[in-house]
Amino acid sequence: MTSAKKSAERLIKKYPNRRLYDTQTSSYITLTDVKQLVLDNEDFTVVDAKTEEDLTRSILLQIILEEEANGAPMFSSSALSQIIRYYGHAMQGMMGSYLEKNIQAFIDIQNKLTENSKELYGGKPFNPETWTQFMNVQGPMMQGMMGNYIEQSKALFLQMQEQMQSQAKNMFSGSFPFVPPADKTKK
Repeated sequence: MTSAKKSAERLIKKYPNRRLYDTQTSSYITLTDVKQLVLDNEDFTVVDAKTEEDLTRSILLQIILEEEANGAPMFSSSALSQIIRYYGHAMQGMMGSYLEKNIQAFIDIQNKLTENSKELYGGKPFNPETWTQFMNVQGPMMQGMMGNYIEQSKALFLQMQEQMQSQAKNMFSGSFPFVPPADKTKK
């Protein structure tokens, strides 16, 4: 991160009493205020006031937890369980990257739709009501497109996994004979 970007980034300090202090406005703020910073695309960092430890991720996770607990959750219990299973797994880094890239692809699609909507509505982007109407009409089609995208992504991931296994097998077959693990059920 460049020093110019770092100086432009908003600094929020978290004190032992759990209060958040916005150094830009010289005032205490709430998690709701931090959520608004996210919604406004503001760059910020949350640090522990004593240790200077970066707490940004934990604050963002707190916001997600509150959002998931209130109203309509974005993640099913099954999806959350699957995500948890990847922690400590050899594929953890790959899964994180995969999720991040898919979220970015979804954002890119939404931005493209917003840009195209400006042409249809006299240069004005969709407002929340227009998005709701659009999704009521186009939602099933969009879900179908996303389903196809996920299936293609899944097939590509499985193909990549097979290639990695084949490469690993070829790499070790020259100097180490590849012996599949013994089936413990047979005796």
